[in-house]
Amino acid sequence: MQAIAQYPFIFSDEPRHRIRRHLAFWVFWWLSQGVLYSTIGFSSKFSYPFVLLDSTVESLVYMIAHISLAYGLLYFVIPRYLLKQKYWQTAGWVLISFLGAACISTILSATIIPEIRYWVLGDIEHGYSLRERAIHQFQKSLMAGLRGAITIGGIAASIKLMKHWYVKEQRNLQLQKENAEAQLQLLKAQVHPHFLFNTLNNIYSHTQNTAPVASQLVMGLSDMLRFMLYECNQPKVPLMKELKMIQDYISLEQIRYDDRLDVHVDLPAHTNNQAIAPLLLLPLVENCFKHGTSHMLEQPWLNLQVTLENNRMYVKLMNGKASEVAKNNHKGIGILNVRKRLALLYPGRHELSITDEEEVFIVNLWIQLDSMSLTKKENAAFKLAYDE
Repeated sequence: MQAIAQYPFIFSDEPRHRIRRHLAFWVFWWLSQGVLYSTIGFSSKFSYPFVLLDSTVESLVYMIAHISLAYGLLYFVIPRYLLKQKYWQTAGWVLISFLGAACISTILSATIIPEIRYWVLGDIEHGYSLRERAIHQFQKSLMAGLRGAITIGGIAASIKLMKHWYVKEQRNLQLQKENAEAQLQLLKAQVHPHFLFNTLNNIYSHTQNTAPVASQLVMGLSDMLRFMLYECNQPKVPLMKELKMIQDYISLEQIRYDDRLDVHVDLPAHTNNQAIAPLLLLPLVENCFKHGTSHMLEQPWLNLQVTLENNRMYVKLMNGKASEVAKNNHKGIGILNVRKRLALLYPGRHELSITDEEEVFIVNLWIQLDSMSLTKKENAAFKLAYDE
C-alpha cells in the first residue's frame, strides 16, 4: 500500500522496521518517565544529577511491568478479543492485565527500588522507608502502579488501534480502486449481455439435436459468462456457484481435449452457507491448462480436490507438465493477481504455496471463508455440470 511505501518506519511489518519502531518507543518512554519523576521527586537534600540518575534507573526497572502489560494488550487482548468484537472478554482481560502490572510494580517497589535508591543516593533511611511504605501501605502502592499501568497501556493500545484502523481504511480504499478498474476493463471488453445470451441460446437450440457436443460447449460457456457478468460484481458469492463455474470450465476443457485429458475432480457435496470472493480459484485452474496440459504431447492430467473443515476451505490442485516447460508458472500475471487478491481480501486468513517441479505443478491453498445467507437452491448438493 502507498502508506507502507511512504512511511515504512511506522507501517511496515519488516523485522528491521518493527525492531527500530519498538526500540524508539520504549527508549522515549523510559527517558521521559525518568525526567518526569526526577522533577517531581526532586529534593534539595540531593543534587539533581544524582536524583535524575536514580529516577532513570528506577524507570528502567518499572519497565518490566510496563512492557509485559503493553505486549499482553497488543498481541493477545486486542487481536484475540477486541478486534473480534468480544467486548466482555476484552474488558475482563484488560482489568486482569492492569491489576497484574500494578502488582508487579508494587513488588518491585518493595524489593528492587529501595536497593537502587540506596545504591545511587546512599539514603539508607529513605530506602527503608520506601520499602516499609510499599509493604504496609499496599493499597497506595497498588494504586500508584495501577496509574502507571493505565497510562502506558492506554498509550500502547491507542497507537495499535489507530494504526490498525488506518491500514484497514487504506486497504478498503485500495479494494474500491481495484474493483473500479476491474469493472472498467470488463465494460470495455464485454459485448451487450442481452445480445450475447440471446445469440448463445439460439445456437444452443439449433445444435441440441444435430451437434450435442457443440450444444454442451455453448451451454457451459453461457453459464460461465452469466456468472461472470451478473454475479461477480458482488464482494462475495456462494461457494457452491464458484465451484460450479470451475467445474463448467474444466468440463469445457475436457470436451476440447476429447479423451486425451485425464481429470479427477473431488468437490464437497455441500458447502452450507460458505461464501468466497468471486473468480478467485479460476486463475489457478486456468494456469494448469495454459502452462501444463496444453504443452503435454502425451497423456495430460489434472487433479483438483476441494475440502471443507468448518469455515476453512482446503484446495489441492495438481497437473502434469512437460519437463521442458520453464519453471516460472507461479510468476505469471494470473497467479500474481491471485496472491494480491488474497492479501487484500483475506489478510492473515489464507496460505498459498506453489510447488513447480520438473513434471508436476502443485498448488496448495487454504482460506478461512465467510458466511452468508443462502437459498435452498444455492445450498443444494453439488452436481457436475455434464453428467452422462
